[in-house]
Amino acid sequence: MIDMLVRLYDLPDSSALYAQAAARGVVLRRARAFEKHTVAAFARTFSEKWASEVEVALTRQPVACFIATREARILGFACHDTTQRGFFGPTGVSEDARGMGLGKALLMLSLEALRDTGHAYAIIGGVGPREFYAKACGAIEIPGSDPGIYSDLLP
Repeated sequence: MIDMLVRLYDLPDSSALYAQAAARGVVLRRARAFEKHTVAAFARTFSEKWASEVEVALTRQPVACFIATREARILGFACHDTTQRGFFGPTGVSEDARGMGLGKALLMLSLEALRDTGHAYAIIGGVGPREFYAKACGAIEIPGSDPGIYSDLLP
């Protein structure tokens, strides 16, 4: 799966997206270190490997994992700076919360965090939904990036 590149210095304004989530009673925030087991368990519903990456993200300072919650329940998460510095991912939204714009909101929070720590570009590694990322943040495909860093994977 190909990698994509995002120009962090040219991100769209996401304030309306965040306001829309808040209007639906969704809190968007950084996960907290003491929530590592809970966020990792949520990520594990998508992939064991993603749970490992969440655990790394929660050891970063500042924490490199954002979550969407409502009524003390995780609806989604997004991480950055896990497998490689400057990389976005993994990310996931529960099936019952899809279609609310939370995936895009979490993506943008992570990309803004990368920008705010001094990155000019971010890489979205091993992209599945290319069209989503192209539309959401202007990501472009990186030629020759398949399989990229995701070769010789352990089970």
